[in-house]
Amino acid sequence: MRAGLRSSHSSLRAGACVAWMLAGTQLAGCAGGPARSNAPRRDPRELTYAQMQEGNYVTVFDAVEALKTNWLRARGPSSFVNPSRVLVYLDDSRFGGVERLRELSTSSVAFVHWFSGIEASARWGPGHDDGVILVATRLR
Repeated sequence: MRAGLRSSHSSLRAGACVAWMLAGTQLAGCAGGPARSNAPRRDPRELTYAQMQEGNYVTVFDAVEALKTNWLRARGPSSFVNPSRVLVYLDDSRFGGVERLRELSTSSVAFVHWFSGIEASARWGPGHDDGVILVATRLR
């Protein structure tokens, strides 16, 4: 009789192991995280033509002020001799300070991109410590 008990006990253990393995595979399937959408991710350092048109902004300054206010603020130490200011580049040519964004219509802009001081200095050289707003115009 003990032999019969042993065989039924070992089959119970084998069944329990299979059940745990199945449960483990079910949980592993859930551990993958949320499903990813196929929508393209937006770069937080960029404003697109579509974003500016959705908000019905007239000038680039209006769009940046509403959507990316922190881009307009100088970040470094400022002095009377060397005031801090964020620079604006239009199609890779120096355009001036952020106030010049008021002159640019959103309808003529493809995108606006923010460069940190380090990125801007690496791209355009020294003197860009407070960052750069690059405005790229649309091809006609």
